[in-house]
Amino acid sequence: MKKCGLISIIGKTNVGKSTFLNNFIGKKISITSKTVQTTRSNIFAVETRGQNQMVFIDTPGVHGNINKTVNRYLRKKTLENLDDIDVIIFMISGSMFTQVDQKALNLIKRSKAKKLFVMNKIDLVKNKGDLFQFVDDFKHKDVFEAFLPISAEQIDGFQAVEEEIIKVLPNSDFLFPEEGYKFQTINFEITEIIREKVIRNLGDELPHETAVHVERIDHKKDIVEIEAEIFVSKEGQKKIVIGSNGEKIKIIGTSARRELEQKFASKVFLKLWCKVKKKWIDNQDYLESLGIKN
Repeated sequence: MKKCGLISIIGKTNVGKSTFLNNFIGKKISITSKTVQTTRSNIFAVETRGQNQMVFIDTPGVHGNINKTVNRYLRKKTLENLDDIDVIIFMISGSMFTQVDQKALNLIKRSKAKKLFVMNKIDLVKNKGDLFQFVDDFKHKDVFEAFLPISAEQIDGFQAVEEEIIKVLPNSDFLFPEEGYKFQTINFEITEIIREKVIRNLGDELPHETAVHVERIDHKKDIVEIEAEIFVSKEGQKKIVIGSNGEKIKIIGTSARRELEQKFASKVFLKLWCKVKKKWIDNQDYLESLGIKN
């Protein structure tokens, strides 16, 4: 009998949700970095294994600060999935359980979905006994079907996660074709690749207030030409993105172009600009124009 369901990965920022999804699926679905709040849109991915189809939603991370419009939007993106989800993977980092983790737990408690508790980054936990002690002491054990230690980075513990997911998936026909189905538009994938390179190459130098917009894509016989804009909120941030004599934006463009060439299996010409759009992060209309808001 076939089983199929919607699976949402929920947890605070930077616990490794995107790394888990990418490595579980076996290809890059969502961008990753050590900077928090990397994921801005709910990422969909379909994985069909035998008689089981898993439809993943990688939500933005839950965080405490909701003063900015973009942060309120990210919180909304997490909440809007809960009513229709079949399985929730609730992820924390090791055996650490913070106030933000508790906020994330409070969000999912009202959902009728089956819930799996995943403790990621166990490779960084020196005393593995702490994991068992954490589960023993945890006050909300009755909320979850299983507690699963994993290392998303090292692809450790994935088989147990898959087995538990399949256990709780509802009996259902597949929602999507077994092969070849894609949710994301090519524009979205390009912007995410470029944004990842911005975050990875600038790190803590730049506040996490950047967006990318694709201006033009031209598929020619032997090359794909792409023009895109990187938006920041302040003139000083623009200087950081561009760097001395354009060094930084050149590095960003080179690393993005290499990945895009792999994606298109073709040579890519990538031209990037950096523009200042003051307070874009608090402008709902502008967020929507950049594809950050539905």
